[in-house]
Amino acid sequence: MPQRSAGLLMFRRRLGVEVLLVHPGGPFWAHKDDGAWSIPKGLHDEDGNALTAAKREFEEETGQRPAGSFIELGTFKQPSGKHVSAWAVEGEFDLASFRSNTFTMEWPPRSGRLAEFPEADRAGWFTLKEAFRKITRGQLPVLNSLIEKLGLPKGDFT
Repeated sequence: MPQRSAGLLMFRRRLGVEVLLVHPGGPFWAHKDDGAWSIPKGLHDEDGNALTAAKREFEEETGQRPAGSFIELGTFKQPSGKHVSAWAVEGEFDLASFRSNTFTMEWPPRSGRLAEFPEADRAGWFTLKEAFRKITRGQLPVLNSLIEKLGLPKGDFT
């Protein structure tokens, strides 16, 4: 049975649609930018409610509780084999209020020392064109689904 994750893509309408993405924390992602950003997401039990998990993960990775009408975007198989269920919600997020939970891992490898890192080290608002460059390859279909659900013209966002 593949691992299951649930995530939430916040969007807002300015001159165009912008989406909120987070950059993963930890040493592996420290010097990666394009193709490294993600929707706030995390693992959930198969028996658990995926939307509830998506809301929880959003709050853990951004410090803000999401509210509004949630739009189901679908479930997307990632290159790793994991399945990510995603929803969108229209909202505002002040980047100055960003804060993320942390995790602990051995770092440097085989050193015996534990280091603490944020789950996400920063968040940012991106136009759809920028988001297609920033988001991980496996989550590109999440952006395509948002465009379809919002009834946006399938312009050249890539």
